[in-house]
Order: sequence, then C-alpha cells, then structure tokens
Amino acid sequence: MTVNSANTSACIFRLSPLIRLTLLSLYIALTLPLPFLAQATDAPTPPTLLWVGICIGFLGLYAVLTERVIVDDQSIQVTYPTWVSRFWRKGWSLPWSEIKQLKPRSTGQGGLVYYFLSQDGKAYLLPMRVAGFARLVNIVQAKTGIDTTDVRPLAQPWMYVILLGCTLLLLLIDAWTITTALAS
Repeated sequence: MTVNSANTSACIFRLSPLIRLTLLSLYIALTLPLPFLAQATDAPTPPTLLWVGICIGFLGLYAVLTERVIVDDQSIQVTYPTWVSRFWRKGWSLPWSEIKQLKPRSTGQGGLVYYFLSQDGKAYLLPMRVAGFARLVNIVQAKTGIDTTDVRPLAQPWMYVILLGCTLLLLLIDAWTITTALAS
C-alpha cells in the first residue's frame, strides 16, 4: 500500500497474512482444549481462569502481529496501532542517513536475522516477516547504498504452509479431544 502526500510517498508493509493466520491458528489449537480438559479432570485451575488467560494471550499475540513497516524518503519505521503502542510496544524510527550498516546475526536455530546499525551504535531489527519483503529490501538498498543481495527472509512461505497444515491437523485432534472431554 502506498500513501501519497505533497512531497513524499510512503510504502506500508504489513505482516504477511499467511504468517498471521498460521500463528493465530496455532495459538488457538494449542490453547483451546485446556479449559475443557480442566473441567473434565477437575483440575485445580478453574476453566474460567483458563478462558481469561487464553483471551489475554490471544490479544497479546494479535497485538504483536499488527506490526507495520513504513518507509518514506526520510526514514524507515516500525509502528503499531495506537491501542498497541499505548500499552505495550512502541516501535521505532530510523532516518536513512543514520544507518551505518546492516549486520547479520545467527539465531539459535541456525537462521540469520539482520540489524540496522545506527551512527550512534544502536541496533534495530530489520522486520523480516512482512509481505513484500524483497521490495522492502530493495528500498533499503536504494536509500542506504548497502548491498542487500544476500538478505533473505528468515522463514520461507512454504515453511508456514507446512506449519498451517500441521495446525489444521491439530485442530481436528482438538475437536476430538473437546468432544471426548464434554462426553465424560
């Protein structure tokens, strides 16, 4: 999505819908049976408390997944809707002129993430799960002059498709678990 004003144009990159759907579905699949199982087993934790916790957790996850990256002629910024930034995540903004380099770092799982290093030595994580990541990286290269040829997303879309398939299978098992718990 592009927003035009008098002198500048901004590009807005949102989190990939595939990633958002997969992570929200996985959260539901992992937590949905818990209140039913607590009731069926007379667990010491009341189902109502579990429902409250599940709803708060879902809201927190949804808030994180509302991240947007906005790039314009002056800067790159990571933002969140007002309701998120007011209570939890503030986001950041970095002028193109302040970016010294893009530094790769290994993750614990063997992947690579990239950080912008500013002139004053602060590090800002390059958002890698946005729809249109290749376009975002091209804009970064054009605005900073940093070679981004080797910058790739942390996870490929096919990985999220597989995870979504496993999540759907888990939801089927959840349906059986909930039905069994209600019947007992």
